[in-house]
Amino acid sequence: MFISTKKFSGYPCAHRQWRDEGHCKFIHGYSREFSFWFKATVLDDKKWVMDFGGFKDFKIFLDDYFDHSCLINSDDPELPLFRDMDKKGILKLRVLDNVGMEGTSEFLHKKMNEYLNQQTNGRVWCFRVETRENEKNSGIYEEDKSSGSAI
Repeated sequence: MFISTKKFSGYPCAHRQWRDEGHCKFIHGYSREFSFWFKATVLDDKKWVMDFGGFKDFKIFLDDYFDHSCLINSDDPELPLFRDMDKKGILKLRVLDNVGMEGTSEFLHKKMNEYLNQQTNGRVWCFRVETRENEKNSGIYEEDKSSGSAI
């Protein structure tokens, strides 16, 4: 088994955890970074797991989704207000099931594997994603491909 990693950093975005009773219920922001772990049983013609130059389209997706955006949970009771602010051009709204680091990692795991299936025809898969909101905090989503379930 061959493994490689790729990190994307510098994604300033805001979010809120509306269920929190403390200060995380307020809109606040970080410069997020994302780390991806890839596996392949066979290397490509360059003898790599993945040609990192091949991530241009995925980086465009990350830039659009996370650069200067406001991430809100799909069940946030104030979602209509955020949608209205998006329509007025006050913020760039992105809605996720879970805007936390763990939920963002799960979301990006799915998106990366969709991308890799198109790019490598299933030769490479992403088994782990870490989303970091700062130097102290991160959340990880990891999947065991052999069982097809999260660890």
